[in-house]
Amino acid sequence: MQKRQMLVGLLMLATVGVLVGCGGAGATETVPADAVPVVSQAAEGKVIAEAAIEPARWTELRSETGGEAVEVLVKEGDVVSEGDLLVRFDPTDAELAVQQAEAALAFVEAQLALVKAGPRPEEITVAEARLAVAQAGLSRAAAQRDQVTAGQTEADIAAAQAQLASAEAEQLAAEETHDDTMKCFEFTLPDGTERKICPALGLYEELTRFQLHAADDALAAARVGLDAAQGGAEAQLRAANAGVGSASAQRDAAQARLELVKAGSRPEDVAAAEADVDRARASLAAAKVVLDRIEIRAPSAGTVVEVSVDVGDTAAPGEVIVVLATLDQLRAHTVDLTELDVARVAVGQPVVVKVDALPDLELQGHVARIDKQSVDYRGDVTYPVIVELDERVPELRWGMTALVEIDTE
Repeated sequence: MQKRQMLVGLLMLATVGVLVGCGGAGATETVPADAVPVVSQAAEGKVIAEAAIEPARWTELRSETGGEAVEVLVKEGDVVSEGDLLVRFDPTDAELAVQQAEAALAFVEAQLALVKAGPRPEEITVAEARLAVAQAGLSRAAAQRDQVTAGQTEADIAAAQAQLASAEAEQLAAEETHDDTMKCFEFTLPDGTERKICPALGLYEELTRFQLHAADDALAAARVGLDAAQGGAEAQLRAANAGVGSASAQRDAAQARLELVKAGSRPEDVAAAEADVDRARASLAAAKVVLDRIEIRAPSAGTVVEVSVDVGDTAAPGEVIVVLATLDQLRAHTVDLTELDVARVAVGQPVVVKVDALPDLELQGHVARIDKQSVDYRGDVTYPVIVELDERVPELRWGMTALVEIDTE
């Protein structure tokens, strides 16, 4: 404003001087625009700059989650305190995500407890009993082989058929047990990713697979045994040997199962289960944070100057919902203080602030801050300066234009 007036005056003086100097009628000379020096707004002992009135502090409160606004508890002009609830969004999705995360955490914690618990006494007893049965089966198979070697008759065909039926049943049961260990379950984590869990894979799947192989061998041996009973002494001998091999495999499987049960979980199994628990806890914490953020609360005391949603409106994540400002603590922010003037300005210097909308009012203040980084203002290099007002005037409004006179003496 004043800068433009001073520039026009200098241009007029320059034109008059040229006309007088020429001394001839009709002889005119203009000064090129680029020859006009940049005019400082500094007067003797003062620096003058245009400014805008603004709050000492304001905050744009954004929706981090988005969604439908179910409560809007403030309106423009309301004065709020720190922590006051301003807007609340629909919590349904966030609450569901927390519930899913809690369920996932409970599941992996149970898995960890099982891994850490080690073998139960009854599991060891069962494994020992199975080993005893397998050892008895091996003894029986060896005795049958001895009978065949001594000259067993074909009267044992019926026994071989019964043995085959029993082996088939055992093989079917072992196959179903192994299939059960291969079952997996899927669930969705709070972040939307799919997770597959196969609880029985590892130790138990390995044991059942070993038993399935043993049952397959036993079935093959029973078939050979039936063929042997029906086909002669040589076939019977092969069947007897196969029976011994099968029984020996079952005994070895039972022995391995007992040793694995007694050994308990491996350290790496425990570590993997603990890692699953840590991930589930982190997911639950993240889900709770999202749930907390469906509420927009005042970070500090202030006045509500803008509310951009009503109940029922849908906001996008990151959208500004409420603007909160300290309207009782206004200041002046210069916009065109040039590099020619800023060198004379120092923090603490007294300032007179004249507001365009209140021409009869002169406010006292002082320089509170000088920005170190320049900004471009209409092609000029300028440095924003913050002027704190020493008094409060109810008529002042955010955004009013003003002129500041900084006393540099």
